[in-house]
Amino acid sequence: MSENRTNSKRKTGREWRVAAWAMRHPVISSGMPALGYAAATAPEITAAAAGTGLAAAIAWGRAHPDSFDHVVLPHLRNLRRRWLSTTYTGPAWRRNMREANLVREHPSTGELLVPRILRLRSYSAAVETVWVRMLKGQTLKHWMDASEVLAACFNAERVTVEKIAPRKLALVVQRREPFTYTIPAPDIPASVEEVDLSAVHFGFDEFGREWTEGVTDKHILIAGATGSGKNSVLWAPLFTLAPMIAEGSVRLWLCDPKQVELNAAAPIAHRYASGEAACAEVVSEFLEDQQATQAKLKEQGLRKFTPSPETPLNILIIDEIGAILAYASDRVRMVNNKQGLALVGSQGRATGHVMWAAVQEPTKDTVPVRDLFTLRICLRVTAAVHPEMVLGEGARMRGALADEIPNVPETAGIGFKVAERTRTPVRVRAAYAADADLEALVKYVLAERAEHEEQGGSHLRLVA
Repeated sequence: MSENRTNSKRKTGREWRVAAWAMRHPVISSGMPALGYAAATAPEITAAAAGTGLAAAIAWGRAHPDSFDHVVLPHLRNLRRRWLSTTYTGPAWRRNMREANLVREHPSTGELLVPRILRLRSYSAAVETVWVRMLKGQTLKHWMDASEVLAACFNAERVTVEKIAPRKLALVVQRREPFTYTIPAPDIPASVEEVDLSAVHFGFDEFGREWTEGVTDKHILIAGATGSGKNSVLWAPLFTLAPMIAEGSVRLWLCDPKQVELNAAAPIAHRYASGEAACAEVVSEFLEDQQATQAKLKEQGLRKFTPSPETPLNILIIDEIGAILAYASDRVRMVNNKQGLALVGSQGRATGHVMWAAVQEPTKDTVPVRDLFTLRICLRVTAAVHPEMVLGEGARMRGALADEIPNVPETAGIGFKVAERTRTPVRVRAAYAADADLEALVKYVLAERAEHEEQGGSHLRLVA
């Protein structure tokens, strides 16, 4: 005989809800009473200990601000934003969730069910990450659709939503522009041995972490309007690669259709071309070199190359790829360029032939080989559809608001890339190389190259 069971219409007792809250926040539920007891029973000792701790913290912050900001300051920001703000405390959080339509009523008791904050981390003064447990039945799309409303409720610039586990997600809340300063060009490593091709410096991300990328297996596309800082992204990694460029284990093939932007690097390039015809010739030679390396690896029974002066990493850098794929006057030349770059994009990584390109208009008509670029970076753009063209479908809804970056010189080099594992947009800024930095880079490479050639390293071939 079956028995019909119905859910109780009575709510959980307040005392049990308080107990559950205390168990989830043991530091507050046990620490505050302990501190109150100590203050009541031994006020002098408690006051002395508190004063000593405060004095020590002030002294630490004044004497060594870098370590203090790294170790202590994030915890103080966590405390302030989690418990002292008007965003994440109980009533405010519930109100914000209601405004974003992310709550619902219990079907039996009528109790308001609210997503629960699991923890908060504030890694920088501009950005915080809030881990949240979703309600049953909610999906990532519910939260992504509500991201703009959440940004308004939190009084934030933008909110990015990232799924981290079943029913758990992270809200990346950008309070203000995290990059209020220019990132200087990176230092040149002292030797080839110090160069890590799997972690080449490009700049920093919104969390204050160093932005590095592996360069042996990535084709890189940088999209951005005029003045957005595309060449900062192209120049920054060359400082880290400088010892290998001088040695000959990294070779630069430069296409400079505008005949201006990459001209400073011409003296250290393996091949440099300006103008339509010369750029087409470099693309053709680059493909021939790739095919020759393929034949060489096949003959040696190898599947991948190892960067060395004998088998260098070849980087084809194109300042404005649209100029050789869409805007050129010679249609046959454009078709040949497209076919050549398609072969490089689909086969080049195995032989150490990669391409880095910049473009202003990232449409398929302008860049028909767009999908072959494995790392795409979207700087300031002029249309709301451009972030999704560059970073993938739904990128703007997930927080890549590249079209909202202000058109002012102070924002040059700021943009978005997509995290490889989660596909979440991350705000980044490339290091800026001034003219003096570029001159120093070229002088370093030429000096090291001359010294190497004196020691018998005649494998280098400079063609300007």
